[in-house]
Amino acid sequence: QVQLVESGGGLAQAGGSLTLSCAASTRTFSTYAMGWFRQAPGKEREFAAAITWSSSTYYADSVKGRFTISRDNVKHTVYLQMNSLKPEDTAVYYCAADNRAYYPGTNDERYSYWGQGTQVTVSS
Repeated sequence: QVQLVESGGGLAQAGGSLTLSCAASTRTFSTYAMGWFRQAPGKEREFAAAITWSSSTYYADSVKGRFTISRDNVKHTVYLQMNSLKPEDTAVYYCAADNRAYYPGTNDERYSYWGQGTQVTVSS
């Protein structure tokens, strides 16, 4: 079992920045693809960004150019740097992990492990 713990959520103004962190409990963190998903009130959970074990990155069109995903394999942590925040970025952000495929993709069903989520609220 892999435990994922997110942190760094909070309140930001439109145009501002936040950085989310996700710490993983596994010693084999470097073999996992990691993803960030988000779920806004009344909406389904959606893909935001992912990073493979070799640090290839993938982004949803809605965040491309504004969000940056990165990882630190020594600290067993994945980050999501969020810039130029918009009110529509308001959501609970979830960290996810999987090591069955190089890139699990944008479907949340392909990720085996999930964090508890952290709230991000962007005011206009």
